[in-house]
Amino acid sequence: VPFYCSVDPELYRPKPVEREFECAMSYLGTHAKDRQPKLMKFLNDTATLMPESRFIVAGAQYPRDTPWAENVERIIHLSPPHHPSFYCSSKFTLNLTRDEMVAAGYSPSVRLFEASACGAAIISDFWKGMEHFLTPTDEVLLPKDAYEVAQIIRTLSDADRTRIGLNARERILSEHTAAHRAIQFEQIVSR
Repeated sequence: VPFYCSVDPELYRPKPVEREFECAMSYLGTHAKDRQPKLMKFLNDTATLMPESRFIVAGAQYPRDTPWAENVERIIHLSPPHHPSFYCSSKFTLNLTRDEMVAAGYSPSVRLFEASACGAAIISDFWKGMEHFLTPTDEVLLPKDAYEVAQIIRTLSDADRTRIGLNARERILSEHTAAHRAIQFEQIVSR
């Protein structure tokens, strides 16, 4: 029986933009060897294509010799109370999935739920079952490469970006909160 992550909507909700986190696209996550090529492809390569824009990667354990583009800023540690402001301060937030989770399918990370609950516009890699959690184009954007990411950042209107983020928030709050999981857990146990 699948039992997915959830989000606490009291902790993860829209927050005002904080200047220190304001950027074209951000990513929050610790270094993972299997995720790193996707991070370089979707964020770092996009930053190279858009030298006039700011990008931020927050998370620990990245090798010192990682060849970040000049306009990619690093935050080594971002404490959980700052996560909602971080998500809400970038135009887009990037979601990346570990290889084992992609292979299994239907394996969303908790960060996907957290960013959605904050109303962030999410750019993500694709994995089987994504539409079970967020509808592509309406609630999450799934570009193939850095050129498509740059195109999205440059051309998607603020109104459309906000709409996508709010659609994702609505979906997650209607199906994937901790309260939903508590009910599901009780139903599973009672069966």
